[in-house]
Amino acid sequence: MPVPMDAFDDVRPAIERLDLLPDPVAAALRDWRGSVPVEEIRYVDTDPAIADTALLVEHHGAWLLEQSANCVVVAGKRGGDVTLAACLVLSHTRADVNGVVRRQLGARKASFAPMDTAVGDSGMEYGGITPIGLPGNWPVLVDAAVADIPYALIGSGRRRGKIIAPGKALAELPGATVIDGLGVA
Repeated sequence: MPVPMDAFDDVRPAIERLDLLPDPVAAALRDWRGSVPVEEIRYVDTDPAIADTALLVEHHGAWLLEQSANCVVVAGKRGGDVTLAACLVLSHTRADVNGVVRRQLGARKASFAPMDTAVGDSGMEYGGITPIGLPGNWPVLVDAAVADIPYALIGSGRRRGKIIAPGKALAELPGATVIDGLGVA
């Protein structure tokens, strides 16, 4: 199976494209501490009109769906406390928000965070939120299937552009917990 880099003409180390990334993502890459060298995190410039996974896959090929991952922001509530968390699952699955995520957060109720909260608190654009550079107090829940793939195509923090990162690098992000069964069909 091809790797996500095969779908794009211009793939460069993301550390060389910090000017195209939102501040939190650029800062996280500048301060990279993972075992995977930061140069293995790649950036590709993409048309924001096809930023959504279904459109990107339609444009570049169905094989890309198996190697794309979506990051969704979830709000877990218990009493008056709200915990925001990021969930990273393969694009052909969905995060088990009411089961796995709710239990992992120790919440009575979990739901997708309101768009203004997700965007405002992450410093990223809706439809482009990435697990790289999220606030340090956010849990980052990574489906084991994402951690196991050689490379995952994920958001860049903006609708324009994508990041291609080794699954291992995503599993090592600050606050990350790898969870079997986080993504369900």
